[in-house]
Amino acid sequence: MTALARGENRPAPADRMTVTVTCSAGVDVSALLLGADGRVRTDADFVFFNQPVGPGVTYRHGSGRGDMVDVQTSALPADVDKVVVTASLDGSGPPTFAAAGTLLATIGSDSGALTFPMAGLTTETAVVCVEIYRRGGAWKVRAVGQGYDNGLAGIATAFGVNIDDEPAAPAPPPNPPVAPPVPAPNYPPPTPNYPPAPNYPPPSAYQPAPAYSAPAPQQGALPMQSDLFNPSHAEVNGVGIQKQGGKMVKVAVNGEVMARAGSMVAYQGDMQFKALGSGGIGRAITQRLTGEGVPLMNVSGRGDLFLADSAADVHLIDLDGSDGLTINGSNVLAFDTSLSYRVARVQGAAGVASNAGLFNCVFTGRGRIAITTHGSPVVLQVDQPTYADPQAAVAWSSSLQTGIKRNDSFGLGRLIGRSTGEGLTLAFSGRGFVIVQPSELPPGGLIGGTGGGQQAGQSGGALGGLFG
Repeated sequence: MTALARGENRPAPADRMTVTVTCSAGVDVSALLLGADGRVRTDADFVFFNQPVGPGVTYRHGSGRGDMVDVQTSALPADVDKVVVTASLDGSGPPTFAAAGTLLATIGSDSGALTFPMAGLTTETAVVCVEIYRRGGAWKVRAVGQGYDNGLAGIATAFGVNIDDEPAAPAPPPNPPVAPPVPAPNYPPPTPNYPPAPNYPPPSAYQPAPAYSAPAPQQGALPMQSDLFNPSHAEVNGVGIQKQGGKMVKVAVNGEVMARAGSMVAYQGDMQFKALGSGGIGRAITQRLTGEGVPLMNVSGRGDLFLADSAADVHLIDLDGSDGLTINGSNVLAFDTSLSYRVARVQGAAGVASNAGLFNCVFTGRGRIAITTHGSPVVLQVDQPTYADPQAAVAWSSSLQTGIKRNDSFGLGRLIGRSTGEGLTLAFSGRGFVIVQPSELPPGGLIGGTGGGQQAGQSGGALGGLFG
């Protein structure tokens, strides 16, 4: 094993190499494929926890033993001149690499290994560890060890990744044949005190397929009988997002819809599925730092799409643009593309703890959103001071003011472990509603959401874990 000094170059030890980055502090490892101008060709050239595969490059989580980037130089596109492997602090440890201990990059291959210890870092929060680059028709390795003070977002921006814009929408499908006009959708009235349903544009020529009719049985054979053929199990009619029973939604897709990644249980027709991580690279980075967000997929085309999430109860909310909806990301199932969302800190909770995590998703605009709850919820109208367990509150009107109320008095009982179990609650004031589910264990926790990349499904929720 050969150790490299900062700035030293060596021939690449093999066509296939694995760059492993280790540190005593938690770090996120990523790779960028760069052209001759030193910038990514497209955002797809940024390979990281939320976009782990690129041409010739693959990111792998090390499960505590150091994250890895596999590089096969012969599989890199001809217009890629360089692959840089980076490491950035993930926010769970020290604020800079000055207190993070030695950062070590190891370039392993069947022909041997090179190591590059990076010591002497100070204010950096992200570091370019090594470069794998073309030179004279061959590939070489350079030990870099240069840092940035603005983290993963700073590295992405420096190499030309657009972290602000949403992903480009897919090209619209061709216009269908002209057909008689279809009347505007007639959504069922929303739950009392929800915002009124928006006026959706009329659907195009797409019509759901006719109900299935079993073929006539052969002579002498008994017809198939089952309570599954009861009309209560038949597909619902209508356009847009509709409830299919109590634990599923049917989306009559005629264009596109946003849905939780992995929530598709069935579909009919011609549809394309595109993974969007948390809604763009910028939002994915925000989600990684806050632990909140919605891993999304864009579904486009024409047909019937059926979505569910672990048999959780499904509810529909129509936003008319007059107020937003603040919701735990783990409770979002699907929403119209006319809605937009952002990750925002929960108002009034910032002073409770210094660590990141007191965040939720805020949806705004006009359109329909499908949410999930564990059990049948209660909708509280906030016309007096209202409080909810942080792990049971699912969503609320964004116009409400929020805060934290301490219920247990601080004294000897708490110091020796005695508590009511209701030490801190979310407080709501103003005019609006709060949706509270009968379970205190939502998927991913209230504020923690689902998390990004390797955090997915692991966050217990900042308020839930902190106050539980």
